[in-house]
Amino acid sequence: MIDLLNINSLPGFILILVRVMSFFVTVPIFSYRNIPTHLKIGLGFFLAWTMVYATHIPSIIIDGFFIILVLKEAVIGLLLGLIAYLILAAIQIAGGFIDFQMGFAIANVVDPQTGAQSPLIGQYFYTIAILFLLTVDGHHLLINGLLYSFEIIALDQLIEFNSIDYVLQVFNQMFVIAFQLSIPIVGCLFLVDVALGIIARTVPQLNVFVVGLPLKILVSFAVLFVFVVFYIMIVKKLFQFTLEVIGNLIQIFGGV
Repeated sequence: MIDLLNINSLPGFILILVRVMSFFVTVPIFSYRNIPTHLKIGLGFFLAWTMVYATHIPSIIIDGFFIILVLKEAVIGLLLGLIAYLILAAIQIAGGFIDFQMGFAIANVVDPQTGAQSPLIGQYFYTIAILFLLTVDGHHLLINGLLYSFEIIALDQLIEFNSIDYVLQVFNQMFVIAFQLSIPIVGCLFLVDVALGIIARTVPQLNVFVVGLPLKILVSFAVLFVFVVFYIMIVKKLFQFTLEVIGNLIQIFGGV
């Protein structure tokens, strides 16, 4: 057992606290603005204090190299949380694709969680995904992934810098996932556009611009009503992929 009152364990506790707090800055659920800052700091301090007893803390001296270790811990925490956020952000990007085809691209709403503007359908999908994560205790799994990082990446160990390529691959995969999520609805709206184009050529008297917008909205909501059942299963696979990506990134950082 490591006693926190022992001054020798203080550098290790500082490094753990930096990684935990950096993780809370970018990871979904914990980084949202509607969670009080005092609660984030208190929760981060409590988790760091708990992880001191659950991980091996080597002997670390506070010197110039300790500053490098602090920066390393901040980078690890930020990247682990950012990877989880990037994959879930694919849901909002897919909603942006759908809103553009529906004609809702101009009607963005302010996300109360992040403070940024987001598309209507994307915000609807993202809310369902967050509720699903809370239902299956996904926030506990994210914290478990953070604890796993201390087993692979030692506090006195520097990370491998070849992990940037993997982060870029995940960033590209985010757009692929967003495109696959939006294909059912975007594809149906494309067929609606084709049908409206044929009607415009065969019946010139009909104003397709007046009929097209409400028709596309009606078709979109009808497809969404059917698609939402499959969307829950997609979110489940997406969250499993998120945990796999976090685990792979931790192993790359640790040189495993």
